[in-house]
Amino acid sequence: MRLKITVARWIFLLIGFSLLFGRVSAFSYSVQFTDSSGNTITLKQPPVRVVSLVPAITEILFAIGAQDALQGTTYHSSYLPGAHNKAVVGGFFSPSMDHIRKLAPDVIFYAQLQQDVKQQFSGGTCRLINLETRSIADSFRNIRLMGEIFNREKQTEAVVSAVQKELALIAQKTAKIPPDKKKRVLRLMGLDPVMTPGDDSFQNEMIRAAGGIPPQLNKDGEIVAITESEWRAFNPQIIYGCGGDRKTAETFLGRPGWQDVEAVKTGRILYFPCDLTCRAATHTGYFVSWLSSTLYGDEFSDPAEQVYPDGIVRSRTLTIDLPYVKHTRVATSRIYDFLNKTLVIDFVTPLSVVSTLEGFRPGIETVGNHYAPPTCWGIWHHLGLEKVRKRVFQVTGVSENTASFLFTGADMDHLSVKRKQYKAMTVYALVTAGVKSNAVRMSKDKGGYYELGTINAILLTNMKLSNRAMSRAVISATEAKTAALMDMDIRSSYSPQYHRATGTGTDNIIVVQGTGISVDNTGGHTKLGELIAAAVYEGVQEAVYKQNGLEFRRNIFKRLEERNISVYGLVSEGFCECGISRNALAAAVEEILLDPRYSSFVATALVLSDDHQKGLVTDLGLFKGWCKNVAEEIAGKEISDLKDRIGINTLPPVMKLALNGIINGVFHRMK
Repeated sequence: MRLKITVARWIFLLIGFSLLFGRVSAFSYSVQFTDSSGNTITLKQPPVRVVSLVPAITEILFAIGAQDALQGTTYHSSYLPGAHNKAVVGGFFSPSMDHIRKLAPDVIFYAQLQQDVKQQFSGGTCRLINLETRSIADSFRNIRLMGEIFNREKQTEAVVSAVQKELALIAQKTAKIPPDKKKRVLRLMGLDPVMTPGDDSFQNEMIRAAGGIPPQLNKDGEIVAITESEWRAFNPQIIYGCGGDRKTAETFLGRPGWQDVEAVKTGRILYFPCDLTCRAATHTGYFVSWLSSTLYGDEFSDPAEQVYPDGIVRSRTLTIDLPYVKHTRVATSRIYDFLNKTLVIDFVTPLSVVSTLEGFRPGIETVGNHYAPPTCWGIWHHLGLEKVRKRVFQVTGVSENTASFLFTGADMDHLSVKRKQYKAMTVYALVTAGVKSNAVRMSKDKGGYYELGTINAILLTNMKLSNRAMSRAVISATEAKTAALMDMDIRSSYSPQYHRATGTGTDNIIVVQGTGISVDNTGGHTKLGELIAAAVYEGVQEAVYKQNGLEFRRNIFKRLEERNISVYGLVSEGFCECGISRNALAAAVEEILLDPRYSSFVATALVLSDDHQKGLVTDLGLFKGWCKNVAEEIAGKEISDLKDRIGINTLPPVMKLALNGIINGVFHRMK
């Protein structure tokens, strides 16, 4: 009995100490700082219900592993893998107060532009935190502060260290470039008037970090106007913008005066992803490296100018449970100073393969898929594919005579490995995929150049495939890839408002002969063909999600963006009836589209539009009536007729009808 009491006491003491130290740990948390608005913020516990209205802050939350606390964000951040299950509270410029309030946040990260948020939520239990980024140093400070706030200091130091190492490498490389060889670089940001970053902006700081020379206009600010005379006096050699700036550039770069600069004359007008150009956060080093290697592709392709020797940095093993596979790994290597990643699959004995890049090749001992990051793309294009192949084979330690590789611009960290089995049959599909920049609709979009493959697949089975079966497997895999893209509604990069993509135009497949029972057919009516298709279908969708953050259930703002449609761009520039500003109308339209009833209406119109464009639906009479009903429901009153209030002239008829219905309804409700 005494022993039992003693044990019980020990258990009681252990529980007591556990609770005590748990409380001490909780009470020991205290973070105090001054935010960008000059407010002193004191937090006594880590936030657990966060709304982030600033894309850079949202990006940091995911990078440091604090995304579980995130309850809501703007649709500008919905591309981040894992963000699809977070509530969308509108756009950056006009977030919905009601939708924010419904999430009951304990902390809201907001931007200085979002004064409505400050007015609505000041003085309540929710803490408002404003962390502006005016320099690269500010971005490091914000990342570290987020680590303190969310108890993720170790993770934030890893993020900051990685960015600093990337910047240090570029500083070393560009220091070797003579001053008279440095490029004059201008970031284009808007039209009427033409805009560019101010002298003190982080965007011009990134140009300098990339080894470029930004304009000095004696104007400070995130964005300032540049006159035609200033434009010509600076005479940029490189002009770059983000995707949204393409229309701006096309509008005015052909005008007299504006076209009389070196960048326009030589066609050196570049576009980068907006999430890289428009923020300084966790990817600053990545973007600066990409920009720098694009500016100085010739210099960076010279081996004599390398900072580091080529070679394998690290390697991780993958398991492919097939008798003829000796070893599978993803090797990270430095090639021309930048980190490349290669999937390498070694065989026990030489096998034949069918490669859509190289054709039929016997005696292959190794197959692989090599990822060249954007920092290498300029170098790769300068060198050509053959020199690239030789360099990759040399670094990875395989013989080009007995190896068959694919090449991709999709990160090998986003590799999807799918295994399908039926009785004695096993199929592996190793897939990389990205669809952001060169997804195409075959038979509709025009081709004109070759670049690294974007959707690549390597197929292995535990059967011995005949030459016929290997060739037929290419068809089965291609059909599955196309089905995956079509089912996800991946849009063509060249005609997104009209067509779904069937591939990326640079896709490749390797089918390995394998060993085991001989098989002569892998078509759609065979069990092996079914397994191949299923593995590729799932692999493509998973790889697209990992690489681009796209999954089936995307919000309506994202789906419109994929068609090059922004809510602000929808509203005609000349719109100013009844004192309703363009900004106010666009904000009200965003609010309406947050309602599942109306976002579903627009989503239905997107599907109908595709069928109408293909001629499967010809009579739109009933749909026109539905659009009018939706407009009147939103307005809360009858509308005699729907006016064309759309500012985009290229919209397909169905989409124009639906979006005009939404905009007319909002307009009449605001009158």
